[in-house]
Amino acid sequence: MIFKIFFLKPLLKKMIDFRNKHIVGYFLFFSVFLFFLNSSAEAHRISPAITSLFSQPDSLRAEISINLEALIAGIGPEHEDTDDAPASGEYNRLRAMPAPELEQVFQGFASEFMKQLEIRLDEQPLEAKLKELVIPESGDLELARSSRVVLEFPVSTNSQKLDWKMSEIFGDHVLRLMDSKGEVVNTWWVKSGERSPPISLEGLPQRDFMSRFLEYVEIGFTHILPKGLDHILFVLGLFLLSAHWKPLLVQVTSFTVAHTVTLALSIYGIASVPSEIVEPLIALSIVYVGFENMMTKDLKRWRPILVFVFGLLHGLGFAGVLGEIGIPDAFFLESLIAFNLGVELGQLAVIGIAYLMVGLFFSKSSWYRKTVVIPGSLTISLIGAWWVYERVLLN
Repeated sequence: MIFKIFFLKPLLKKMIDFRNKHIVGYFLFFSVFLFFLNSSAEAHRISPAITSLFSQPDSLRAEISINLEALIAGIGPEHEDTDDAPASGEYNRLRAMPAPELEQVFQGFASEFMKQLEIRLDEQPLEAKLKELVIPESGDLELARSSRVVLEFPVSTNSQKLDWKMSEIFGDHVLRLMDSKGEVVNTWWVKSGERSPPISLEGLPQRDFMSRFLEYVEIGFTHILPKGLDHILFVLGLFLLSAHWKPLLVQVTSFTVAHTVTLALSIYGIASVPSEIVEPLIALSIVYVGFENMMTKDLKRWRPILVFVFGLLHGLGFAGVLGEIGIPDAFFLESLIAFNLGVELGQLAVIGIAYLMVGLFFSKSSWYRKTVVIPGSLTISLIGAWWVYERVLLN
């Protein structure tokens, strides 16, 4: 495989008509950009459902945070973005509804919702009762609305093992076991249509280290690819500064150390900044790296320092995601390390894809900076600027 890649490299260069090199350059970058954009649409992205289980003396309470509009409209997990689905018009109609109207619509959908759940306790099926429905006001229609469906299941005092299954229409989802104080006891990343492992309602379920570790690696990776377009653009901005590996290594190392620090501090509760502040600043960091790429092609002394500062911000963003999913206290350190490892692998995948699609064949060409780096960085900055506007003025 490696032989074929390097054999094709000189052949591809010869095949390019350099009279059209500017067109080639623009095409190359936007091919990379569209590759990531296609898998990372943000405004109407469907986030995975998060189910929190609370074991009580005579009942089991399940709180499901979910995008009700997508579920009612029949937009399944195969659609990363609601705009890509045939039922996008129906989704947008539901999304614009005030909370009381959407609640009425759900009442007619509730029986179908219940049919998509298959919950067993000690191998016996449980029947759910709808206890509460919490729907936020419509707010910014460009952002998905997360509603909470609260279910209750009767259980006996000597119940032992629970297993939980949601149908394929829910897609991959997070399942959390909570204690009486609302703290996370354990977390599972459950694949679409699959059944959870047996869950003990009496204490910590037994899970092997590797399965738990790999689960959080996957969560960290998917937060970058395919879901983290803002982080993808920032990493692409680091990639575009220079075609040489040393500037990229310095920047990525600085970024990694920084976001690891704030991720740990945030999860431990030492550092906490509201997302209303963090998200616009993350967008601003994207604007800056793209702008500086257009101003210089060298790694200036201040660049790693600024990348470190920006990494602190991105770490706070990562912490927000991990905080939603939850980390069990008993497995805190290993879960944190695994999630961070997944994030790093996601970032390396972004760099690797960009290098294979653009850098490997064309980074040493005389026209690379003018026709790939400059328009690419400008695009990154403009998207970041729009996000600053959107996150500050439209929210």
